[in-house]
Amino acid sequence: MRSNQTATPASYTAAQSFTGLAPGGTAPAVPATRSKAAGPLLVGATIAMGLMAGLFFAFDVSVMPGLAAGDDGTYVTAMQHINKSIDGNGLFGLVFIGAFLATGIAAWLQHKAGRRRAALWAAAATALYVVALIVTMGVNIPLNNELAAAGDASQIHDLAAVRAKFADTWVPVNMLRTALCTGGLLALTRSLVLHGRAER
Repeated sequence: MRSNQTATPASYTAAQSFTGLAPGGTAPAVPATRSKAAGPLLVGATIAMGLMAGLFFAFDVSVMPGLAAGDDGTYVTAMQHINKSIDGNGLFGLVFIGAFLATGIAAWLQHKAGRRRAALWAAAATALYVVALIVTMGVNIPLNNELAAAGDASQIHDLAAVRAKFADTWVPVNMLRTALCTGGLLALTRSLVLHGRAER
């Protein structure tokens, strides 16, 4: 009695054994590459973003309202000193740039580890902080430099005009930076939660 089945060629069987494929099967998934630094870096990015959001928020609710209650000379002089102190502060520079680097790298590591949702939230935080950086470089820093170039407040003839030109733009733009960094902080917090769930 003849069999209806066709023998499988030995060469085909060997190829299947080598590739790990079953007849009609699919290629095994390539395991995602995970890094032990992904979690700690995400935590660091969240802390740095929180510090930046807190700094800008402090200006919104205390520094600028407090200075607004004083005279023009006090306002201009105080802001000149504050800006100079921040510019020369290495710790501020570390957090200011570190927040961007840590957030961007954290998003990449989450993506590399196959945590798509966590990566997307971290990427959103990176995008929000990039906008905050653009605003800072394009608006706040030029205004700070212009205020510094005005010189000693006692030598400025029209203090009210100098103050108004600075404050009318700097204050609302700083509120925007606060909102952007707060949004980045929330996005990183969500990414951190998703990372923690994936690690369980």
